[in-house]
Amino acid sequence: MEDTIYAPSSAVGGAIAVLRVSGAEAGRVRELFERDPSARPRELVHTRLLQDGEVIDDCMAVFFPAPASYTGEDMAELNVHGGAQTVQRALGALASLGFRPAQAGEFTKRAFLNGKMDLSAAEAVMDVINADAEQSLKSALLQLQGSVKREITSVEDLLTDALSGIDAAIDYPDEAEADATEALPASLSAAILRVDAMIREARRGRVLRDGLRVAIVGRPNVGKSSLMNALLGSERAIVTAAAGTTRDVIDEKLSIGGVPVRLIDTAGIRDAHDEAERIGVDRARAALKGADVICLVLDASAPLTAEDEALLAETASENRIVLLNKSDLPKACAYGGDAIFASAKTGDGLDALKHELLVRFAPERADQSAITNERHIRALELALVALRDAATAEELDCAATDVKNALHHLGSITGSDVDAAVIDRIFERFCVGK
Repeated sequence: MEDTIYAPSSAVGGAIAVLRVSGAEAGRVRELFERDPSARPRELVHTRLLQDGEVIDDCMAVFFPAPASYTGEDMAELNVHGGAQTVQRALGALASLGFRPAQAGEFTKRAFLNGKMDLSAAEAVMDVINADAEQSLKSALLQLQGSVKREITSVEDLLTDALSGIDAAIDYPDEAEADATEALPASLSAAILRVDAMIREARRGRVLRDGLRVAIVGRPNVGKSSLMNALLGSERAIVTAAAGTTRDVIDEKLSIGGVPVRLIDTAGIRDAHDEAERIGVDRARAALKGADVICLVLDASAPLTAEDEALLAETASENRIVLLNKSDLPKACAYGGDAIFASAKTGDGLDALKHELLVRFAPERADQSAITNERHIRALELALVALRDAATAEELDCAATDVKNALHHLGSITGSDVDAAVIDRIFERFCVGK
């Protein structure tokens, strides 16, 4: 991290563009200004940006000396006018000082490597930026403030204490083995319960980060596309009286109660009449398998068909909501299970559907689930396997190995024990300038 780096950290083309500089030589930006922002650290200074005596822009600048900065290094930020030509000339001026363009996520990567935040908080930076619903933002901000680290650290402390007892028993069997043997089962049991609870909450909490994937399925002409349009409040899907109008998967986002939801409208599932419809049906079945929730739509105004019965049987073991659409028409459907009656035409029953989705498949509040990242969930699952192995180990040295494996997987979440290749992959997905 010897290079001093620069990049725009806001979109170009707005009224103002923010340019970031970080590194040991960041203070050299003073060479480009009429007034030296480093003379008044952490204060926004009004100055002019110059290059070879020519005024590039009338701007604002601020200097953050290390270690009290975002990256932990000397940093400067320039607030220049956001026009493309102004930004390009300003970036050229920074390059003339010998600074290099930042790589994707390099500012936040430096913050992590310099101990300004743990890895889970660093990952939350992009979650804050990408949050497209209120609860998603709340959850990401909690992670940025260290909620994940606190959860993980509490388990790590428990396991570290247990491991120290095991090591003492191995080194001094006459004095410590009995105490370690008696205390270990309770410690492992407590750790297993905590990790298992985090995984269960994380699977619900994941929807705050990635969105709840709801596949709207059913045979043709039951009103799937009309239902999607009604939920979105716009005419996104084509609706006609002809069966089989939808031939492809339509994926749209909306927010329900502050929770991001991805609605996936699919082709009607039946024996296809042509090649295009067959492809649509295949894609509908693929969407069904990849969904968090299946909203199976039946026609309340028509008797159950063989296709309805087949879909009811196929989705019986899945996370499913059965919705009887066209409830504004005389009822003719004999389905006797739990179902929501609704009308995409009048809007009746849509609030009940939204409520059911939130109650059954999303966290009640964003602060009830600290873990939302799929990488973190996988690490927790691996840690749980190691802990269960430790609990059934017959020898203390085997139990010690399993506990160390569990600590490794937990450490990969916060970055206290993680491979450099994993770190690189995480920050490669960031925006430049973040």
